Amino acid sequence: MANIHSQEKRILRAQRERFENRRYTSAIKTYFRRLETAVSAGDDAATDTEHRQLVSLIDKAVKRGALHRNSGGRKKARAAKLRSGSAAE
Repeated sequence: MANIHSQEKRILRAQRERFENRRYTSAIKTYFRRLETAVSAGDDAATDTEHRQLVSLIDKAVKRGALHRNSGGRKKARAAKLRSGSAAE
């Protein structure tokens, strides 16, 4: 641990921010798995709900800085492709 008081505070703040970013990324992965489950089950209502929640969470993570803008766009595109694939099958 650092000897300087302000550096100790900075370390603790960085840890808090890292945990918050991990919460966002973990939740995004969870919602992606839920979307895949809904698509494989063939439930259109659940698929729409899960996709809407996933896109909303991705947008919030990008706004907060937990995800890069391009990474968020890529994840949203993959989710849309997964969702539209359910309609094609």
